[in-house]
Amino acid sequence: MKIDWIKPLLGRPGPFATVYLDATRSADAADKDVVTRWNGVRRTLADQGAPAAVLDAVEDAALKRTRKHGAHGRVIIADDSGVLVDKPFRTPPAVSAGTWNHVPALLQAALAGEESVDVLKVAVDRTGADLMLLGQRGWDEPRTFEMPHDDITMAAQGGSSHGNNSDRGSTATVEARALDSWERNGAAVAREIERIVADERPELVVLTGDVRTVNMTRTALSRPVGEMTVEVQGGGRNAGVREDVFMENFEDALDSYRERRREVVLSELRQEQGREHAAVTSVEDVVAVLARGQVKDLVLSEDVVYDPALAPGSDGGGGPLGGRCLWVGPDPLHIAVSKDDLRDAGVTDGFEELPAAVAMVRAAVGQDAGLTFAPVGSVDLRDGVGATLRWVDDSTPHEVAASMSGDGVRLQER
Repeated sequence: MKIDWIKPLLGRPGPFATVYLDATRSADAADKDVVTRWNGVRRTLADQGAPAAVLDAVEDAALKRTRKHGAHGRVIIADDSGVLVDKPFRTPPAVSAGTWNHVPALLQAALAGEESVDVLKVAVDRTGADLMLLGQRGWDEPRTFEMPHDDITMAAQGGSSHGNNSDRGSTATVEARALDSWERNGAAVAREIERIVADERPELVVLTGDVRTVNMTRTALSRPVGEMTVEVQGGGRNAGVREDVFMENFEDALDSYRERRREVVLSELRQEQGREHAAVTSVEDVVAVLARGQVKDLVLSEDVVYDPALAPGSDGGGGPLGGRCLWVGPDPLHIAVSKDDLRDAGVTDGFEELPAAVAMVRAAVGQDAGLTFAPVGSVDLRDGVGATLRWVDDSTPHEVAASMSGDGVRLQER
């Protein structure tokens, strides 16, 4: 998962208001549910010292409807300049809550962001297509593409078996012309999809609607765009479409993509660990490669997110990181295990101690690395953290697992 959208949180002195809100709107109460939850969170933030201007900015965002249906949550992060992050996520929090703290909630925002997929949704029929970009850079309104060829009506099937040859020939001509127009329309939609993909760079294209037009459109797509396209049943352009059925199928398609996206990173991590090459794990080694800008993807165990040390006012215990903190400087790549290490790296001022996971996410954002949350037990992560690397050299840390008899002695010798 790319996390460049977190960059607005970097380099800001804070403090920050962070809100986790149940954004579900029931059929009966509609907006009243969200208003009631937000009012409770607002009082909590005000008691913690959040200024009225910040609360007003968060309120404007919190009460604005999301594009999601059914149960879902929302994370909003703001400072005195306004709202910096506003992202929906699928599972609403058990209790809506808010904090006013000097540290931005990078980790929780990233966890919500992992659910996000930049997807181009295309609904087609014989007369046109409705296209909608969803995700980080989503469009506010769908765009309509009108088919360039309108000779798409097939001749009526059946009829008298005694028709003369000229009638049958005329029917065949009409059908051939209609089929040719239909295929050219599919190709025209395919070119429009390819143009948008080149401009907007979505991760996934979802194609739905009239079955025959869907098939013709997908057949006409270039190979790279075709490989990122999935067909989802149940959607369309007409008013008779059952939106609930389509959305269920659509969410299933997004879940499958999220799993594939995660597994690509975890598979690379496992492979590089096995080769003892372009991957590291443990806090010390991950910090070392983050400070050098080597990280391709930062991998955090999902249970790192729930480390009590990341919650304001906690006692700092528990979780795979055990409440560890790291030292950072003004630049995101200024990250070290100790303050002395930062000084040795040439940092002279702007020292700050942050929870370890927050500091690592900050450094990953600063070098345009990806971020992946690994299900517990899915990959071997010492301290709950790991990274795949863009490049390696003689100074890159290498872990060697002492898994064979006598390995311990050889490691000491090395």
